[in-house]
Amino acid sequence: MSQRNTGVTAQAVNAQVCPIREVLDRVAGKWSVQILVAAAHGPTRFTELERGIEGISRRMLTLTLRNLERDGLVTRTVHPTVPPKVEYELTTVAHELYGTLRRLTDWAEGNREYIARARAAYDAEHRPELLDV
Repeated sequence: MSQRNTGVTAQAVNAQVCPIREVLDRVAGKWSVQILVAAAHGPTRFTELERGIEGISRRMLTLTLRNLERDGLVTRTVHPTVPPKVEYELTTVAHELYGTLRRLTDWAEGNREYIARARAAYDAEHRPELLDV
């Protein structure tokens, strides 16, 4: 059935879905997941996150932490020391999310070899020209 016949406009559908999509885009982002997992065990310093998350730039870490803080998933504490000591910690809501992310990352770890084999089989069948490299 077309949307025209349902009485539901695309604008009304998007108005309901958009907030959910926005939240999922934020918490499921490549860097967000890694930051939330890395910071799940207690207060974590910026440099610990930077060293522990392979491939993240300082700028991307800063932006992602700022967004996670804005969304109420991370708290930022600045200790009045010289130099200033800054720690990030998951909020209660983020700890709840962490359980879901942990199950997801466990699933990914447990199935990565299966997925690699499936990709190789698919590529061999559908894109044999890649195998001649």
